[in-house]
Amino acid sequence: MDTTQLLKGVLDVAVLAVVAGEDGYGYDVVRRLRAAGLEEVGDASVYGTLRRLYASGALTSYVVPSDEGPHRKYYGINAQGRAMLEAQRKDWHVFSSAMTALLETGDPR
Repeated sequence: MDTTQLLKGVLDVAVLAVVAGEDGYGYDVVRRLRAAGLEEVGDASVYGTLRRLYASGALTSYVVPSDEGPHRKYYGINAQGRAMLEAQRKDWHVFSSAMTALLETGDPR
């Protein structure tokens, strides 16, 4: 199954969840998403999501110097982002429960 379309629908909440666990820079977030089982996530999609979540006020950012190359821009979650994550968690549980019931029984009730 091609999960690309599914991933687009949940990338915001996945990124928020990863950053809620620990601040991270772009490629670090990509690596952690892939390690969690989202192997098909694209670098550009994650970088764009981080920028969008930052612009919407859900994330903070800060720069950390690196001895190995250019400075890294780290992202952290703030109170607005935590509220967004909690709301999306609730939505996900309702949605995934409905889909599980439908797929297991073929009956949406």
